[in-house]
Amino acid sequence: MRNLKNWLTVVMLITSVTVFSQTVLSGKVVDEINQPLPGATVVIQGSKIGASTDFDGNFSFETSIESGELIVSFIGYQAKSVSFSSAGDLGTIALAPSAESLDEIVITQTSFAIDRKTPVAVSTIKASLIENKLGTQEFPEILKSTPGVYATKSGGGFGDGRLTVRGFDSENVAVTINGVPVNDMENGKVYWSNWAGLSDVTSAMQVQRGLGASKLAVPSIGGTVNILSKSTDIEAGGSAGTTFGNDNYFKVGATVSTGLLESGFAATISAAKTTGDGFVDGTEFKGANYFVNLSYQINENHKIALTSFGAPQRHGQRQNRSTIETYQNAQSGTKFNPDWGLQGGNVVHIEDNFYHKSQTSLNHYWTINDKSNLSTAIYASWGRGGGGGTAGDNRDLFKVRMGGDDQPVDLDNIVEINRANGEQGLGSEAYLRASRNDHSWYGILSTYDRDLSESLKLTAGIDLRTYTGEHFSEVTDLLGGSYALDNGNVNNPNAALKVGDKRDYYNDGEVGWQGVFGQLEYDEDKISAFVSLSASNTSYRRVDYFNYLDGDDLQTTDKYNFFGFSAKGGANYRINDKHNVFANLGYFEKAANMNAVFLNYDNEHINADAENQKISSFEIGYGYRTEKLTANVNLYSTYWNDRTLTQNVQNPDGTNSTANILGVNAIHNGIELDFVYRPMEAITLTGMLSLGNWEWANNVLGVEIYDEDQELVDTVDLYIEGLKVSDAAQTTAALGVDWKLMDKTHFTVDYNYFANFYAQYDPNDRGTEGQPQAWETPDYGTFDMSLRYGFKLGTLDTTITGRMMNVFDTEYIADALDGAGSTASTALVWYGYGRTFSVSAKINF
Repeated sequence: MRNLKNWLTVVMLITSVTVFSQTVLSGKVVDEINQPLPGATVVIQGSKIGASTDFDGNFSFETSIESGELIVSFIGYQAKSVSFSSAGDLGTIALAPSAESLDEIVITQTSFAIDRKTPVAVSTIKASLIENKLGTQEFPEILKSTPGVYATKSGGGFGDGRLTVRGFDSENVAVTINGVPVNDMENGKVYWSNWAGLSDVTSAMQVQRGLGASKLAVPSIGGTVNILSKSTDIEAGGSAGTTFGNDNYFKVGATVSTGLLESGFAATISAAKTTGDGFVDGTEFKGANYFVNLSYQINENHKIALTSFGAPQRHGQRQNRSTIETYQNAQSGTKFNPDWGLQGGNVVHIEDNFYHKSQTSLNHYWTINDKSNLSTAIYASWGRGGGGGTAGDNRDLFKVRMGGDDQPVDLDNIVEINRANGEQGLGSEAYLRASRNDHSWYGILSTYDRDLSESLKLTAGIDLRTYTGEHFSEVTDLLGGSYALDNGNVNNPNAALKVGDKRDYYNDGEVGWQGVFGQLEYDEDKISAFVSLSASNTSYRRVDYFNYLDGDDLQTTDKYNFFGFSAKGGANYRINDKHNVFANLGYFEKAANMNAVFLNYDNEHINADAENQKISSFEIGYGYRTEKLTANVNLYSTYWNDRTLTQNVQNPDGTNSTANILGVNAIHNGIELDFVYRPMEAITLTGMLSLGNWEWANNVLGVEIYDEDQELVDTVDLYIEGLKVSDAAQTTAALGVDWKLMDKTHFTVDYNYFANFYAQYDPNDRGTEGQPQAWETPDYGTFDMSLRYGFKLGTLDTTITGRMMNVFDTEYIADALDGAGSTASTALVWYGYGRTFSVSAKINF
């Protein structure tokens, strides 16, 4: 009996050890070229137990489950199942690219290009690279080492950066966030200050140059930028971090996640606050950003996710450029800014920007069966804010400066004059105003995917949007005065305005969009190919509350419709495991923007026959893949015909006539090379070279302009043949090295070179023969470097990152407007930033 009791005791002890012992599983997740995948999800199949990988792609967690299957996934890659039967290191787990894993990012699953499959030129930037290198740079600048991309800070204000791809500006580059288009529906522009905090919540960003793989009915000439935000994390926890840098830059933020609960619900919330003085004089800023993602797995076939984010901010701007001589003579040098002043010793931003644009989407993903699924996103975006400037009958008062032409504007002088006017019953001679652009945007995107066979897939969908933009100017600061006189409103003439009152103009722009798209994809053995068609109708209507009396039929225009379409296709041939080649071609017609339809800011000069822009493109590419070297070569040719260009002339009776200047064509040719080389495990080398030749293709002569009575008023000549397309560097190059000094410690150095940048000009100004090329700015190159150190703070993973941009304090011109004679002395320029630094700390819990 005693022996039986002893045996029972032993059995119970063994059982207890088995029940309460913890298996430790670890490993490393990498991509197809052996680069680590930070933020990849690792979870035991059939459970909620798992972890996310760290900066180096490593994971480690404890579990009481001794054997089973690990499911490893990462946005844009095929999920992989890995068996385990005991504790230990599972080694390196490599994931292959795929768009099928983007269930939560509804719609973008149809537009995220796949390496060695999608026949387009593409560059993908993962969250780890953004976190490591961005620092205090503008969000578009993280792309400056991408072939064909030119990114600058523009005037240097917080969020004022701009981006061009293959010589095309943001109006002609489609930008989507989680598949939802964000280009302004009236003018096509992208205002990056609206998304100043987006870098904190980006999981991956992809630049598709040229035609792109997007199936949305959004024609983009230069390319497509797809930004994928974070989704809900599999693991409960979060992070907190802070950054400080030059010119009192300070940022603090945190992210918290519930992890995937047994109920199928998960939530991730992120928020941050940023302040600073700005590198450029008078560009102080303060901003915040927030991100919320809620998801619920209803059952095996249905999942919903709600995502909302935004970045309210206010910052001083440098809107006006200056001559090189002005900067050279200015006390603050290249930091000189003419657009700010002092009042009572306090900084006043004469030119500023304040805005809050939110985006909220409800996504539903439905797995209909093993061959088909339907993804739908219903979204809304609200924007409120605008940009500041000057107003009044005597705006020359803003030219009076405190002690010299390179000093701040003397606003105390204006206050004194306006107060004296007030004592005499007069209004402010000079005051501050804001140009507002408040808008409401609603849309639905729905995409149906069906596998017609093992090798053939059909995708079709709809893209519906409605947008109303409310445009007005308002009084923001009377600068000591009691009111401001304004005669801009015919319904309230000679108004005495107070702060907050509308002035000068007030109108609505209403835009509708109805789009459909479809694509067939073929993928078998060594060949993948696609054919894609899309069509869209864009409608415009304008309501003007100031130029027309209430009740006047002219106050609201008719609705004008413009049809656009695209057709594109391509094929990729995987010669073997190392080599692939691809080609694509396409043609699309892009409807004119709203400002090309309603001219002269009224409802009478309507260009109802605004011509579609016609774009055709052809591209071939070659890719090489080995364990150590990845390289790509792309050659492209894009023809941009009938670019939207209008010109007004005055008729003999004083009225205006407008002509659509047809035949304004440009050719963008180029070659791009990029590579990633890992000679050893600790060293990664990156590089790219982009050579463009972008020119206006032909002169446009003898364009006839007729008045309303169809009488010839004037003829227009444009001598532009052979002139270089301006406002972007046609030659760019980059070299970089990432050196893993020790575990979780990386040192990086990047060099970027820019050349063949021609000062911006309007082709309308080239009306006489024999004019020179626009002024070509000096070539320049900059070095950036960063050091990232990871360690344990108690039990918490912690990283500290130090960055220095423009290490050698290179002085360079980043943007320029052409002047008389196209010379350096007459050009108006913005200089780029000098040496800057930042230090960040982040703790994961």
